[in-house]
Formats: sequence, C-alpha cells, structure tokens
Amino acid sequence: MQSFSIRENEKGNPVIEGYFAKFDEYYEVCPGWKEKISPGAFTKYLQSGGEIKVLWNHNTDIVMGCRSNGTAIFKEDDIGLWGSVEINREDTESMNGLARVKRRDVTKCSFGFDIETKEETIDEDGTWIDDIKTIYPLYEVSPCTFPAYESTEIYARNKEEHKSAVEEFKKRKFERWRDSVEDKLKKMRGKNNA
Repeated sequence: MQSFSIRENEKGNPVIEGYFAKFDEYYEVCPGWKEKISPGAFTKYLQSGGEIKVLWNHNTDIVMGCRSNGTAIFKEDDIGLWGSVEINREDTESMNGLARVKRRDVTKCSFGFDIETKEETIDEDGTWIDDIKTIYPLYEVSPCTFPAYESTEIYARNKEEHKSAVEEFKKRKFERWRDSVEDKLKKMRGKNNA
C-alpha cells in the first residue's frame, strides 16, 4: 500500500485502508527481470470467498484482521486491489502497528500469494517480463517495514521461491544467449557454404 489512510468506522474502531497492489506497474525483481500484475488478476480468488489475513510485517503471530470474520474487506477495481482492515483496540500489537502507520513510519505493504497463470515475454532490450494474469490463492496482505520491492506496494516472496525464480531467470537468459550464438554460427556456416 503506497499510501495508507486511517479513519474510524461507525463502531468507533480505527480502520486502515488503501491499495495493496496496483495494476500495470512494473516491479524490478532483479536487473533484466520485471513483473507486473494485470487487471483482473485477483478476481478469481476474491470470487472464491477464500480467506485473506491482514498481518503485521508478514508475522503470522500478529493478525490484524481477516476476511472470514468481516474485519478485513477487499475489492478489485480498475486501479488494483483495495482493502481495509478494522483494528481491534484490545490488541496491543495491532494498535502499535496502527500508531506506526499513523505517524508514517510505515507507509508500504507486501502481500503473499501464488501465481496461477502468467505470460512471459522478452522486450526489445532483452528484459524478461512476467505479466501475472491470475493470483490464486492470495494468502495475506501486510503493512510492511521493508517490502519485497521498495518501489511501491508489492507482494512478499519467500526466500526459497525468490532464489529459485532468480536461478530460473539466469538459466533462461543463458539459454537465450546460447541460442543466439548458435543462430549466428548457422548463418556464418551458410554464408561460407554458399
């Protein structure tokens, strides 16, 4: 969430709300590899009614709210994934998180999910682009001190998944380079045989 807003609901409880992800913004995973989330990527999971937790800093011990009991609400629009969470005044850790957001010590977020479908392309400068089409499931969203990507509101990757993805990217980059060298060699052989 790039910019949290805070308000009180009709019960007098504080609410944190805003966009947890925005569509069609490119996020650099590492040099030469970018990702973006396409409009509609959250539709399938939101329609399924599946659970989504709001955690503090991806800490499963600090649950600020959840979809199943109505303390967290999510919707998808043409901008991205919007959400709100009603903070429990009796939960000291959540109230501490609210104070950090209120003072703008924490202004970003991440979220944890699996990719069900994506399209992979390579742009003109050789950058690998993952266009995420379907996110399923969406496990959690988190106001986050250090999000996976600093640029804006993005999601969390566990370290093993990220390491594996980087290795796969390097392998594909090497394969593209090898294929281009083989093509050049074939063309050179063709000229020499002509």
